Amino acid sequence: MSTENKQKRPKYTLEFKKDTAKLVIEKGYTQEQAANNLGISKSALSRWVRAEQGPTKGSTGKSASINLDSHAELQKLGYCAYSSVNIR
Repeated sequence: MSTENKQKRPKYTLEFKKDTAKLVIEKGYTQEQAANNLGISKSALSRWVRAEQGPTKGSTGKSASINLDSHAELQKLGYCAYSSVNIR
């Protein structure tokens, strides 16, 4: 597989992620509507919504869960690898 054909994953600011998640949480848009209108993937939006909502009651996942603010701070410090941290 050639690296020339590989698409780069878009980067979004913390503010964009939070505002987009709030469209679903506070404004009543469906995740599909918001994702389609903004041209982002539904899976990315789902992660951002879960991160803004915080951990659910009874959630006992074994992986680390952090919110968007904590994730952004870890990225600035160079500690965050997507494969080892579950963004919540």
